[in-house]
Amino acid sequence: MLVPLAATGLVLTMIGAAVVHARRKEYSSIGGNVVLLILAVVVAWGWFGRYSF
Repeated sequence: MLVPLAATGLVLTMIGAAVVHARRKEYSSIGGNVVLLILAVVVAWGWFGRYSF
C-alpha cells in the first residue's frame, strides 16, 4: 500500500522541483526531473490505474 503513495508523493515532488528549476533558469536540470517524474507516474499508474499490473 505504501508504494503507490510514495510514487504519488514523488510525482508531486518532481513537479515542484521542475518548477523551481524553471524559476531559477536551470533548464538543464529539468531533464532529470522529467525522467524521474515519468518513472514515478508509471509506478503510480501501475498500482492505482484502471488496468494495474
